[in-house]
Amino acid sequence: MTREQELTIIRRVQHGDTEAFSMLVAAYEKNVFNVALQMTGNREDAQDMAQEAFLKAYTSLSSFRGDSRFSSWLYRIVSNVCLDYLRRQNRRPKSSLTVEDDEGETVELDIPDESQSPEALLERKLTREAVRRGLRELPPEQRQILLLREIQGLSYDEIAEAMDLEPGTVKSRIFRARKKLCAFLLQDGNIPDSISSRSPRGSDAL
Repeated sequence: MTREQELTIIRRVQHGDTEAFSMLVAAYEKNVFNVALQMTGNREDAQDMAQEAFLKAYTSLSSFRGDSRFSSWLYRIVSNVCLDYLRRQNRRPKSSLTVEDDEGETVELDIPDESQSPEALLERKLTREAVRRGLRELPPEQRQILLLREIQGLSYDEIAEAMDLEPGTVKSRIFRARKKLCAFLLQDGNIPDSISSRSPRGSDAL
């Protein structure tokens, strides 16, 4: 869906066509669910948070002016809904490196690795497990910004829009989150040399 198509649908909703909102839900429900799944760590919570996020988006859509992309605005809502939930529960999110695929199945994310040798596959498995443990140690806010960057693939500018931050602030927060994660991975001892050799800058841990 192009940005112009989104804006056309949004204007229809703002003018009373409530049915048109279902088109936005259909376009973004999978991504919203995946953000919620990464933040909360389980499907039931993720489904609840996704529904709450869409409800908030619908009730707040009258204030959307199109200055930012709708997707960035929506990711900000679902991320904040999840953060509020985790704070209310007074617990850290469970470790998760899973998303829902096109068939609705929950699958683990693979750490990219061009080689398929047994040694490389083992290294990738160990790396994925180490990253999972490291993500558990991050505060929810740091996990949130890493997920928007590394899992959802948002640009720095899009994350800045989604979180109402300056792009420079986004870069520094991502740097600190990656550095903290990389420090954990090095201490954990299961990080492969291919990653540990880049660890001093802390910018390539994912």
